[in-house]
Amino acid sequence: MQAQIIIFSGAGMSAESGIKTFRDSNGLWENYNIHDVATPEAWKHNPDLVTDFYNQRRKQIINSKPNEAHFAIAELEKKAEVQIITQNIDDLHERAGSKNVLHLHGNIRYAKSSGPNQEKEYYPVDGWKLSENDKCPEGFRLRPHVVWFGENVPMMERAIDLMVGATHFIVIGSSLQVYPAANLLSFCPPNAQKWIIDPKADELNDGNEFRLINQKAVDGIQSLMKELKL
Repeated sequence: MQAQIIIFSGAGMSAESGIKTFRDSNGLWENYNIHDVATPEAWKHNPDLVTDFYNQRRKQIINSKPNEAHFAIAELEKKAEVQIITQNIDDLHERAGSKNVLHLHGNIRYAKSSGPNQEKEYYPVDGWKLSENDKCPEGFRLRPHVVWFGENVPMMERAIDLMVGATHFIVIGSSLQVYPAANLLSFCPPNAQKWIIDPKADELNDGNEFRLINQKAVDGIQSLMKELKL
């Protein structure tokens, strides 16, 4: 049976590329409160502030580069069937060469309508700046293609479908505490081999029979490659 490897990546995956994790500064992103910039209510109250916040995030991501862990995963695709499910809104997996990437929380390099048909089509953002003049064909202002707090996760069902076929489930840089994404663990086949790569892996295992690699993503993925028998 061919290995079906699911890589579940979180903020720690991109941290070594210089992208701040969500939990830095006690839940604030550079002095922004999440309720001011990452909720549907924030968009209704001040879409300019929200747009500017994500413009700055997009600019940072464009100026960042994939790290060795991203490249190692892309190389793994040459040996096995690999599917990435990521909580990250950056495109570093794709830029490292990975082909099968599902973004649970959206991709900041794209925008979508702020109208009622938000999931109908996604629009690439040219450069790093989205403006108030950028609109969908129906005339609604474009918003960042990200899932905000309080919104549904449109790709959740697709992620579940992928999970049920996993022979290997590898968590990299995620606390497994953000729902509903954390629920994916319950759809992992009981006989699948499971790993957590995280400096605090001991605290995250919680009796789920993971093999623990207490390292950051770059060093941890190298340790994992020595364990995988493919």
